[in-house]
Amino acid sequence: MTTYPKGSKKLLNAWAFYDWANSVYTLTIASTIFPIFYGTLKFVDGNKIHAFGFEFKNTALITFITAFTFLVVAVISPILSGIADYIGNKKVFMQFFCYLGGLGCVGLYLFSLDYIYLSLLFYFFGLIGYWGSLVFYNSYLPDIAFEEQQDKISAKGFSLGYIGSVLLLLLNLAMVMKPNWFGFDVGTTEESYNSASIKAMRTSFITVGLWWVLFSQYTFKVLPKGLSKSNGKVNKQVLFNGFKELKKVWDGLTHNLRLKRYLYAFFVYSMAVQTIMLVATYFGEQEINWGGESEKTLGLIVSILVIQVVAVLGAFLTSRASEKFGNIPTLIVINFIWMALCFYGYFVETPIQFYITAAFVGLVMGGIQALSRSTYSKFLPETKDTTSYFSFFDVSEKIGIVIGMVIYGSIDQITGSMRNSILFLFIFFLIGIILLLRVPKQISQTD
Repeated sequence: MTTYPKGSKKLLNAWAFYDWANSVYTLTIASTIFPIFYGTLKFVDGNKIHAFGFEFKNTALITFITAFTFLVVAVISPILSGIADYIGNKKVFMQFFCYLGGLGCVGLYLFSLDYIYLSLLFYFFGLIGYWGSLVFYNSYLPDIAFEEQQDKISAKGFSLGYIGSVLLLLLNLAMVMKPNWFGFDVGTTEESYNSASIKAMRTSFITVGLWWVLFSQYTFKVLPKGLSKSNGKVNKQVLFNGFKELKKVWDGLTHNLRLKRYLYAFFVYSMAVQTIMLVATYFGEQEINWGGESEKTLGLIVSILVIQVVAVLGAFLTSRASEKFGNIPTLIVINFIWMALCFYGYFVETPIQFYITAAFVGLVMGGIQALSRSTYSKFLPETKDTTSYFSFFDVSEKIGIVIGMVIYGSIDQITGSMRNSILFLFIFFLIGIILLLRVPKQISQTD
């Protein structure tokens, strides 16, 4: 196997191409088709479902399952990253989660309320596969790119992801809106047409799984295995080495005030960003007056397309802004925009208002993700244990998402409205801004 030097164009492009492969999951499954499909299921009393011995609001249940999945990722990723660091093969773990996620996507074809636990298991596989693979994907960034390359290649990865996912979503959109074009029996009644559209939605889940697995092969072919500490076998000590590495990273933060304060800020604002991204379509499906089912389906998909198209521009503009004004000032401005969107979102009722909100979300969504990742990479100390540091970064993000989703789902379950949940996230962006203002401009070695 050919080994490419750090910073080489082929290596950087192969790394970024994984965003092209896996971003179809976040767009079709997490953001668009699956939330719409989930809303078509026949729940008790309109939006209630019995599971695990309780009665849930349907959106609250999927929110809690999502939070649980992120909790699992937060627990297992240190174990896996510790093993990967030890044996020097982070790529094999990245592949495992990629294939598990692909299987979960394909399995969603069978999603049914009659088999709710199996259905939720496939949903769990898709979600854990996506986020589990990102632990190792992100940890490659300082290994394959020099510091001056990291902002641009990180933004390029997100841009490729948005472009690739939009292409597949356009195909999925055609399948759902014109199922007869793809061989689905639409019949002669509105009910049979809707049934064909739902079958098309199920089939779109299969296309996501196949796209993800097949396009990731180029990335896996080019990326190196990783840096090895030892050629020894994995034992009990190595199994829990990841937690020791996390503790070592935490202890090391006491000597890196800039990185520590940045992580505090990231933990808080990322909690809100990821929650909004995971629930936006469910919000649009239930809280916006679309007028009819077909208008709702088309409107939600158009909204997500707007987000993806604008996000490409947003990632580019954020990269340019960070070059001119610096990473932290740019992140502060983006957080102010997110804060305003939370306040505005509480009052959104019409499709036009939702489209406007979607455009602004797209503008800041890609930018805050790409810049957060590259800022963390820039603030890292000189180390070969990049997996441990990025594992710490990812664990922080996942725990934040768990907290954010549980708070969001609980408010939704108790009040019966996601509007109250969205408004509450305003607080997290405000705190995030305050914490970002406390990040030192220069490296500080002591508290």
